[in-house]
Amino acid sequence: MRLVEMEVARRDWKSMLCGCGSSAEHLARDLLKLAGSGYRQEATHVSLEQHVWSPAVLWEPAPAVTSVALAALADGLALTAREWFLELLQCLVAGEGTDRESARRGLDLPEVCRGLAGQGLWLLYEEVMSNRSLGAAGTAFEILTVVEPDRARLQGVREIAADWLPMCCRTGLCDDDLRALDH
Repeated sequence: MRLVEMEVARRDWKSMLCGCGSSAEHLARDLLKLAGSGYRQEATHVSLEQHVWSPAVLWEPAPAVTSVALAALADGLALTAREWFLELLQCLVAGEGTDRESARRGLDLPEVCRGLAGQGLWLLYEEVMSNRSLGAAGTAFEILTVVEPDRARLQGVREIAADWLPMCCRTGLCDDDLRALDH
């Protein structure tokens, strides 16, 4: 069993409310499709917008999906699937709001997702330093600008990886000042 499959299996998707208004049970299948899990299955792009995230809000499954995305990055996924999971993770850490029901329970889903992603710093740094693809390195770096508290380490990696990072990452245009707001 791959790490992504194990992480999907750990979750009680049926008990979570999806952004579509139904049970989040279908997300388990969608995440496995995205990873290319199962017998001879190719990775298939599945949009989780309006199910897990939207430009304005994250829904209850977002933290579980964040953990699955990190497990996927630790797995030996095909480059395309890695890029999809990185893009998904980026949407989750960039979230700005929490769905009403989760907020009523006192959850700040964007902050929870950023905290979980912060536990995967070395996976993100490995993605940047591996130079597998410009897109993957850039997305991983942009996630790091949100979750990395050690700005000196981030700057050091920016200097080392400058040749293969997108221009916005090289110049700091993608840096998120969330950490600065906390202090």
